[in-house]
Amino acid sequence: MPAHLLQDHISSSYTTTTTITAPPSRVPQNGGDKLETTPLYLEEDIRPDIKDDIYNPTYKDKEGPSPKVEYVWRNIILMSLLHLGALNGITLIPTCNLYTWLWGVFYYFISALGITAGAHRLWTRLPLWLFLIIANTMAFQNDVYEWARDHRAHHKFSETHKGSALDLSDLEAEKLVMFQRRYYKPGLLLMCFILPTLVPWCFWGETFQNSVFVATFLRYAVVLNATWLVNSAAHLFGYRPYDKNISLRENILVSLGAVGESHSFPYDCSASEYRWHINFTTFFIDCMAALGLAYDQKKVSKAAILARIKRTGEGNYKSGGVWGPSGSFFKSQPGRGFNVCLLSTE
Repeated sequence: MPAHLLQDHISSSYTTTTTITAPPSRVPQNGGDKLETTPLYLEEDIRPDIKDDIYNPTYKDKEGPSPKVEYVWRNIILMSLLHLGALNGITLIPTCNLYTWLWGVFYYFISALGITAGAHRLWTRLPLWLFLIIANTMAFQNDVYEWARDHRAHHKFSETHKGSALDLSDLEAEKLVMFQRRYYKPGLLLMCFILPTLVPWCFWGETFQNSVFVATFLRYAVVLNATWLVNSAAHLFGYRPYDKNISLRENILVSLGAVGESHSFPYDCSASEYRWHINFTTFFIDCMAALGLAYDQKKVSKAAILARIKRTGEGNYKSGGVWGPSGSFFKSQPGRGFNVCLLSTE
Protein backbone atom coordinates (compact mmCIF):
# COMPACT_ATOMS: atom_id res chain seq x y z
CA MET A 1 0.00 0.00 0.00
CA PRO A 2 1.39 3.42 -0.88
CA ALA A 3 3.04 5.36 1.89
CA HIS A 4 0.52 8.19 1.72
CA LEU A 5 -2.54 6.04 2.40
CA LEU A 6 -2.09 5.90 6.14
CA GLN A 7 -1.75 8.67 8.68
CA ASP A 8 -1.62 9.09 12.41
CA HIS A 9 -4.37 11.64 12.70
CA ILE A 10 -7.46 11.55 10.52
CA SER A 11 -8.82 14.96 9.66
CA SER A 12 -12.27 15.69 11.01
CA SER A 13 -13.29 17.79 8.02
CA TYR A 14 -13.81 17.00 4.35
CA THR A 15 -11.28 18.08 1.80
CA THR A 16 -11.66 18.61 -1.89
CA THR A 17 -10.57 16.20 -4.56
CA THR A 18 -6.87 16.48 -5.32
CA THR A 19 -6.22 16.45 -9.05
CA ILE A 20 -2.85 15.36 -10.36
CA THR A 21 -2.05 17.82 -13.11
CA ALA A 22 -0.50 17.43 -16.52
CA PRO A 23 3.24 16.77 -16.68
CA PRO A 24 5.61 19.52 -17.72
CA SER A 25 6.96 19.29 -21.24
CA ARG A 26 10.24 17.48 -21.75
CA VAL A 27 12.63 18.66 -24.43
CA PRO A 28 14.67 16.23 -26.58
CA GLN A 29 18.36 16.19 -25.75
CA ASN A 30 20.96 17.25 -28.36
CA GLY A 31 18.37 17.38 -31.10
CA GLY A 32 17.64 13.67 -30.74
CA ASP A 33 14.51 11.86 -29.78
CA LYS A 34 15.75 10.84 -26.36
CA LEU A 35 13.80 12.46 -23.56
CA GLU A 36 15.25 13.79 -20.35
CA THR A 37 15.14 11.39 -17.47
CA THR A 38 12.64 12.93 -15.08
CA PRO A 39 11.25 11.08 -12.06
CA LEU A 40 7.62 10.22 -12.73
CA TYR A 41 6.45 11.75 -9.48
CA LEU A 42 7.86 15.10 -10.66
CA GLU A 43 6.76 14.68 -14.24
CA GLU A 44 3.12 14.21 -13.27
CA ASP A 45 3.25 16.64 -10.35
CA ILE A 46 2.99 13.91 -7.75
CA ARG A 47 3.84 14.89 -4.19
CA PRO A 48 7.38 13.73 -3.28
CA ASP A 49 6.03 11.94 -0.19
CA ILE A 50 4.29 9.37 -2.40
CA LYS A 51 7.20 8.74 -4.75
CA ASP A 52 7.72 5.27 -3.27
CA ASP A 53 4.51 4.24 -5.01
CA ILE A 54 5.91 5.01 -8.45
CA TYR A 55 7.43 2.34 -10.67
CA ASN A 56 11.20 2.72 -10.91
CA PRO A 57 12.24 1.65 -14.45
CA THR A 58 15.91 2.39 -13.77
CA TYR A 59 16.32 -0.38 -11.20
CA LYS A 60 17.70 -3.64 -12.57
CA ASP A 61 18.68 -6.83 -10.83
CA LYS A 62 22.41 -7.37 -10.52
CA GLU A 63 23.91 -9.48 -13.26
CA GLY A 64 24.43 -13.12 -12.47
CA PRO A 65 22.35 -16.19 -11.79
CA SER A 66 18.84 -15.72 -10.46
CA PRO A 67 18.24 -16.62 -6.82
CA LYS A 68 17.78 -20.32 -6.25
CA VAL A 69 14.16 -21.39 -6.16
CA GLU A 70 13.27 -22.84 -2.79
CA TYR A 71 10.09 -24.86 -2.37
CA VAL A 72 8.12 -24.09 0.78
CA TRP A 73 6.59 -27.52 1.24
CA ARG A 74 4.31 -26.47 4.06
CA ASN A 75 2.62 -23.95 1.78
CA ILE A 76 2.57 -26.37 -1.15
CA ILE A 77 0.82 -29.01 0.95
CA LEU A 78 -1.67 -26.55 2.47
CA MET A 79 -2.52 -24.97 -0.89
CA SER A 80 -2.93 -28.41 -2.46
CA LEU A 81 -5.31 -29.47 0.29
CA LEU A 82 -7.25 -26.22 -0.05
CA HIS A 83 -7.72 -26.66 -3.79
CA LEU A 84 -8.69 -30.30 -3.41
CA GLY A 85 -11.32 -29.14 -0.94
CA ALA A 86 -12.43 -26.43 -3.39
CA LEU A 87 -12.80 -28.99 -6.19
CA ASN A 88 -14.94 -31.09 -3.89
CA GLY A 89 -16.93 -27.94 -3.11
CA ILE A 90 -17.72 -27.49 -6.81
CA THR A 91 -19.31 -30.93 -6.91
CA LEU A 92 -21.42 -30.06 -3.85
CA ILE A 93 -22.88 -26.82 -5.24
CA PRO A 94 -26.04 -28.54 -6.63
CA THR A 95 -26.85 -29.88 -3.16
CA CYS A 96 -26.37 -26.53 -1.40
CA ASN A 97 -29.06 -24.32 0.00
CA LEU A 98 -29.42 -21.16 -2.10
CA TYR A 99 -28.60 -19.10 0.98
CA THR A 100 -25.26 -20.91 1.30
CA TRP A 101 -24.34 -20.06 -2.27
CA LEU A 102 -25.34 -16.41 -1.76
CA TRP A 103 -23.42 -16.33 1.53
CA GLY A 104 -20.29 -17.55 -0.24
CA VAL A 105 -20.64 -14.90 -2.96
CA PHE A 106 -21.23 -12.19 -0.34
CA TYR A 107 -18.19 -13.29 1.66
CA TYR A 108 -16.12 -13.36 -1.53
CA PHE A 109 -16.91 -9.74 -2.38
CA ILE A 110 -16.41 -8.44 1.16
CA SER A 111 -13.06 -10.19 1.57
CA ALA A 112 -11.97 -8.98 -1.88
CA LEU A 113 -12.78 -5.41 -0.84
CA GLY A 114 -10.52 -5.93 2.15
CA ILE A 115 -7.67 -6.23 -0.35
CA THR A 116 -8.62 -3.85 -3.16
CA ALA A 117 -10.24 -1.05 -1.15
CA GLY A 118 -8.39 -1.79 2.08
CA ALA A 119 -4.78 -2.91 2.04
CA HIS A 120 -4.32 -1.80 -1.57
CA ARG A 121 -6.04 1.55 -1.55
CA LEU A 122 -6.98 3.44 1.56
CA TRP A 123 -7.81 3.86 5.21
CA THR A 124 -10.50 6.37 6.05
CA ARG A 125 -12.93 7.27 8.82
CA LEU A 126 -13.04 4.86 11.75
CA PRO A 127 -16.26 2.91 10.85
CA LEU A 128 -15.02 2.21 7.31
CA TRP A 129 -11.49 1.66 8.62
CA LEU A 130 -12.71 -1.10 10.95
CA PHE A 131 -14.84 -2.66 8.22
CA LEU A 132 -11.93 -2.81 5.77
CA ILE A 133 -9.43 -4.25 8.23
CA ILE A 134 -11.96 -6.95 9.19
CA ALA A 135 -12.57 -7.63 5.50
CA ASN A 136 -8.82 -7.84 4.95
CA THR A 137 -8.59 -10.47 7.71
CA MET A 138 -11.43 -12.40 6.05
CA ALA A 139 -9.38 -12.56 2.84
CA PHE A 140 -6.39 -14.29 4.55
CA GLN A 141 -3.78 -12.84 2.19
CA ASN A 142 -1.40 -11.61 4.90
CA ASP A 143 -2.04 -8.79 7.34
CA VAL A 144 -2.19 -5.17 6.17
CA TYR A 145 1.38 -4.40 7.26
CA GLU A 146 2.92 -7.31 5.36
CA TRP A 147 0.65 -6.87 2.35
CA ALA A 148 1.46 -3.16 2.09
CA ARG A 149 5.19 -3.73 2.53
CA ASP A 150 5.35 -6.32 -0.23
CA HIS A 151 3.09 -4.34 -2.54
CA ARG A 152 5.15 -1.18 -2.27
CA ALA A 153 8.15 -3.14 -3.46
CA HIS A 154 5.99 -4.75 -6.18
CA HIS A 155 4.96 -1.40 -7.67
CA LYS A 156 8.36 0.24 -7.40
CA PHE A 157 10.54 -2.71 -8.44
CA SER A 158 8.19 -4.87 -10.53
CA GLU A 159 9.73 -7.87 -12.31
CA THR A 160 12.88 -7.76 -10.15
CA HIS A 161 14.13 -9.55 -7.06
CA LYS A 162 14.52 -6.30 -5.14
CA GLY A 163 13.70 -6.71 -1.48
CA SER A 164 11.13 -4.56 0.29
CA ALA A 165 13.62 -2.09 1.79
CA LEU A 166 11.12 0.77 1.96
CA ASP A 167 10.11 3.16 4.72
CA LEU A 168 7.29 1.56 6.73
CA SER A 169 7.17 4.00 9.63
CA ASP A 170 3.71 5.19 8.62
CA LEU A 171 2.34 1.66 8.92
CA GLU A 172 4.10 1.07 12.21
CA ALA A 173 2.50 4.23 13.60
CA GLU A 174 -1.02 2.93 12.92
CA LYS A 175 -2.30 1.24 16.07
CA LEU A 176 -5.11 -0.64 14.33
CA VAL A 177 -2.77 -2.01 11.66
CA MET A 178 -0.30 -3.21 14.26
CA PHE A 179 -3.13 -4.65 16.40
CA GLN A 180 -4.26 -6.70 13.42
CA ARG A 181 -0.70 -7.86 12.81
CA ARG A 182 -0.29 -8.90 16.45
CA TYR A 183 -3.48 -10.99 16.50
CA TYR A 184 -3.59 -11.96 12.84
CA LYS A 185 -3.50 -15.76 13.24
CA PRO A 186 -6.49 -16.10 15.59
CA GLY A 187 -8.26 -13.39 13.59
CA LEU A 188 -7.90 -15.17 10.27
CA LEU A 189 -8.98 -18.50 11.75
CA LEU A 190 -12.17 -16.85 12.98
CA MET A 191 -12.96 -14.64 9.99
CA CYS A 192 -11.73 -16.78 7.09
CA PHE A 193 -12.66 -20.28 8.27
CA ILE A 194 -14.81 -20.53 11.40
CA LEU A 195 -17.39 -17.78 10.77
CA PRO A 196 -18.17 -18.60 7.11
CA THR A 197 -18.61 -22.26 8.10
CA LEU A 198 -20.78 -21.73 11.17
CA VAL A 199 -23.23 -19.19 9.72
CA PRO A 200 -24.81 -21.51 7.07
CA TRP A 201 -24.70 -24.48 9.44
CA CYS A 202 -26.33 -22.68 12.38
CA PHE A 203 -28.71 -20.21 10.74
CA TRP A 204 -30.38 -22.11 7.89
CA GLY A 205 -29.55 -25.72 8.54
CA GLU A 206 -26.93 -26.28 5.84
CA THR A 207 -24.97 -29.48 6.18
CA PHE A 208 -21.59 -29.12 7.84
CA GLN A 209 -19.93 -30.67 4.78
CA ASN A 210 -21.43 -28.11 2.40
CA SER A 211 -20.59 -25.27 4.78
CA VAL A 212 -16.93 -26.30 4.92
CA PHE A 213 -16.30 -27.16 1.28
CA VAL A 214 -18.50 -24.59 -0.49
CA ALA A 215 -18.80 -21.55 1.76
CA THR A 216 -15.24 -21.79 3.07
CA PHE A 217 -12.78 -23.80 0.95
CA LEU A 218 -14.25 -23.01 -2.48
CA ARG A 219 -14.86 -19.37 -1.66
CA TYR A 220 -11.34 -18.87 -0.27
CA ALA A 221 -9.71 -20.64 -3.22
CA VAL A 222 -11.59 -18.42 -5.70
CA VAL A 223 -10.52 -15.25 -3.85
CA LEU A 224 -6.89 -16.40 -3.83
CA ASN A 225 -6.84 -17.26 -7.52
CA ALA A 226 -8.51 -13.98 -8.47
CA THR A 227 -5.71 -12.16 -6.63
CA TRP A 228 -2.99 -14.33 -8.14
CA LEU A 229 -4.26 -13.56 -11.64
CA VAL A 230 -3.39 -9.91 -11.02
CA ASN A 231 0.27 -10.88 -10.72
CA SER A 232 0.25 -13.47 -13.49
CA ALA A 233 -2.32 -13.02 -16.25
CA ALA A 234 -2.32 -9.24 -15.83
CA HIS A 235 1.41 -9.25 -16.55
CA LEU A 236 0.96 -11.26 -19.76
CA PHE A 237 -2.41 -10.46 -21.34
CA GLY A 238 -4.19 -7.14 -21.74
CA TYR A 239 -3.72 -3.57 -22.84
CA ARG A 240 -1.08 -0.99 -22.03
CA PRO A 241 -2.62 2.25 -23.29
CA TYR A 242 -0.57 4.34 -20.86
CA ASP A 243 2.87 2.76 -20.57
CA LYS A 244 4.19 0.15 -22.99
CA ASN A 245 7.49 -0.06 -21.10
CA ILE A 246 6.11 -2.03 -18.15
CA SER A 247 4.82 -5.58 -18.11
CA LEU A 248 1.78 -4.67 -16.01
CA ARG A 249 -1.42 -4.63 -18.04
CA GLU A 250 -5.12 -3.96 -17.63
CA ASN A 251 -7.20 -7.07 -18.24
CA ILE A 252 -11.01 -6.95 -18.16
CA LEU A 253 -11.47 -10.52 -16.91
CA VAL A 254 -8.90 -10.05 -14.16
CA SER A 255 -10.56 -6.79 -13.16
CA LEU A 256 -13.90 -8.57 -12.86
CA GLY A 257 -12.48 -11.38 -10.73
CA ALA A 258 -10.45 -9.06 -8.52
CA VAL A 259 -13.37 -6.57 -8.28
CA GLY A 260 -11.22 -3.81 -9.73
CA GLU A 261 -7.48 -3.68 -10.26
CA SER A 262 -5.02 -1.33 -11.94
CA HIS A 263 -1.32 -0.70 -12.36
CA SER A 264 -0.75 2.35 -14.55
CA PHE A 265 -1.50 5.04 -11.96
CA PRO A 266 -1.11 3.40 -8.54
CA TYR A 267 -1.23 6.78 -6.81
CA ASP A 268 -4.69 7.46 -8.30
CA CYS A 269 -7.68 6.62 -6.12
CA SER A 270 -9.50 4.74 -8.87
CA ALA A 271 -9.01 1.05 -8.26
CA SER A 272 -9.28 0.16 -11.93
CA GLU A 273 -8.82 1.63 -15.37
CA TYR A 274 -12.39 0.58 -16.18
CA ARG A 275 -15.75 2.00 -15.21
CA TRP A 276 -18.20 0.86 -12.59
CA HIS A 277 -19.80 -2.01 -14.48
CA ILE A 278 -16.54 -3.96 -14.19
CA ASN A 279 -15.03 -2.09 -11.28
CA PHE A 280 -16.83 -2.90 -8.04
CA THR A 281 -14.10 -1.45 -5.82
CA THR A 282 -14.38 2.05 -7.27
CA PHE A 283 -18.18 1.79 -7.05
CA PHE A 284 -17.84 0.88 -3.37
CA ILE A 285 -15.45 3.75 -2.62
CA ASP A 286 -17.66 6.19 -4.54
CA CYS A 287 -20.58 5.16 -2.36
CA MET A 288 -18.53 5.54 0.82
CA ALA A 289 -17.50 9.02 -0.32
CA ALA A 290 -21.14 9.91 -0.95
CA LEU A 291 -21.95 8.78 2.59
CA GLY A 292 -19.10 10.84 4.00
CA LEU A 293 -17.05 7.86 5.16
CA ALA A 294 -14.24 8.41 2.65
CA TYR A 295 -12.67 11.66 1.59
CA ASP A 296 -9.66 13.56 0.17
CA GLN A 297 -9.59 11.92 -3.24
CA LYS A 298 -6.48 11.73 -5.35
CA LYS A 299 -7.04 11.33 -9.06
CA VAL A 300 -5.02 11.91 -12.20
CA SER A 301 -6.19 14.77 -14.41
CA LYS A 302 -7.29 14.17 -17.98
CA ALA A 303 -4.38 16.28 -19.22
CA ALA A 304 -1.84 14.14 -17.33
CA ILE A 305 -3.43 10.95 -18.65
CA LEU A 306 -3.37 12.14 -22.26
CA ALA A 307 0.23 13.30 -21.91
CA ARG A 308 1.22 9.89 -20.55
CA ILE A 309 -0.63 8.14 -23.38
CA LYS A 310 1.14 10.26 -25.98
CA ARG A 311 4.55 9.69 -24.44
CA THR A 312 4.55 5.97 -23.60
CA GLY A 313 1.21 4.44 -24.64
CA GLU A 314 0.80 1.51 -27.04
CA GLY A 315 -1.64 3.48 -29.17
CA ASN A 316 -4.72 1.41 -28.25
CA TYR A 317 -6.38 4.01 -26.01
CA LYS A 318 -9.99 4.89 -26.88
CA SER A 319 -11.27 8.18 -25.51
CA GLY A 320 -13.98 7.64 -22.93
CA GLY A 321 -13.32 3.91 -22.79
CA VAL A 322 -11.12 3.79 -19.74
CA TRP A 323 -9.97 5.80 -16.74
CA GLY A 324 -11.45 8.99 -15.44
CA PRO A 325 -14.59 10.22 -13.75
CA SER A 326 -16.83 10.04 -16.83
CA GLY A 327 -17.97 6.56 -15.86
CA SER A 328 -19.04 7.57 -12.36
CA PHE A 329 -22.67 8.18 -11.49
CA PHE A 330 -21.55 10.69 -8.86
CA LYS A 331 -20.26 13.97 -10.24
CA SER A 332 -17.67 16.12 -8.53
CA GLN A 333 -19.13 18.98 -6.51
CA PRO A 334 -17.50 21.97 -4.80
CA GLY A 335 -15.90 20.86 -1.56
CA ARG A 336 -16.16 17.16 -2.25
CA GLY A 337 -15.24 14.74 -5.00
CA PHE A 338 -16.99 11.43 -5.44
CA ASN A 339 -14.65 9.42 -7.62
CA VAL A 340 -12.52 7.64 -5.04
CA CYS A 341 -10.55 8.64 -2.00
CA LEU A 342 -7.25 8.31 -0.22
CA LEU A 343 -6.02 9.95 2.94
CA SER A 344 -3.88 13.04 2.91
CA THR A 345 -0.66 13.16 4.89
CA GLU A 346 -0.92 16.90 5.24
